[in-house]
Amino acid sequence: RGKGRPKSDGGTRYPRIPIPHDHTAGGDASTLRSKRELRRCVWQQMERDRISRFPGAHNRIPNFVGAEKAADRLALLPEWQRARTVKSNPDSPQWPCRQKALEESKLLYMAVPQLKELCPFFVLDPARLKDDPRTACTIKHAFRSAVKVSLEDMRPVDVVVMGSVAVSSDGRRIGKGGGFSDLEFALASAAGLISEQTIAVTSVHDCQVLQSGRIPMDEHDVLIDVIVTPTQMMRTGVKRKQAAILWENLTAEKIASIPLLSMLSRNDMTQRRHKQT
Repeated sequence: RGKGRPKSDGGTRYPRIPIPHDHTAGGDASTLRSKRELRRCVWQQMERDRISRFPGAHNRIPNFVGAEKAADRLALLPEWQRARTVKSNPDSPQWPCRQKALEESKLLYMAVPQLKELCPFFVLDPARLKDDPRTACTIKHAFRSAVKVSLEDMRPVDVVVMGSVAVSSDGRRIGKGGGFSDLEFALASAAGLISEQTIAVTSVHDCQVLQSGRIPMDEHDVLIDVIVTPTQMMRTGVKRKQAAILWENLTAEKIASIPLLSMLSRNDMTQRRHKQT
């Protein structure tokens, strides 16, 4: 069984190797390599030390033991307590954060996985849930209570919850490598939904918090204001600049795979042509 299942022609069927999420990433090649190595080290440590939960850490925003305690710490943050709107990634380790948002009557936005829709966000109104808050904020069940909305239909966001593979004490983070969290942030910023008053937080295990300077930065990377773990809450003290869509760092494959980016790119090209005529 450990050697793979036989194929119909008598050969061996080998397990499929997942494609890394950064295969469509643009930017500096050296920075991409450094980030890839950091992900590998963190994933290996989490699985070796049995910190990651099912189905494992590799090639994902890893779920971790103590995610619920990290969410409890987030709920103590004054900015969270004042917040009326929260945007969160849809990954498993941030599930308790999403649940708390709904239980505390906050309007919750979740990104459609990989931004595959022209209306790229779900909105969950705590007053209109068809399931309990914990069930409603999963991708599997969100469609029962949520409505897909465009950026134009969204309200300004008070708190952005981001998933991370690793984060450092100076506010730098790395995700799976697809760049979707940074793109969501840039799109919402361009639409006026994220301002200097919006705080960006991430919930991680303590082993995912690295020393200052360990994580290399690209120009499009979003800095984190607050890190919460099962044992601590850390303010990074960073001054985050306004995020923007950096078209020069996006590959043609990435733009083509995201309907909203494709539309914005076409509109941008049309505007340039009009200026030239």
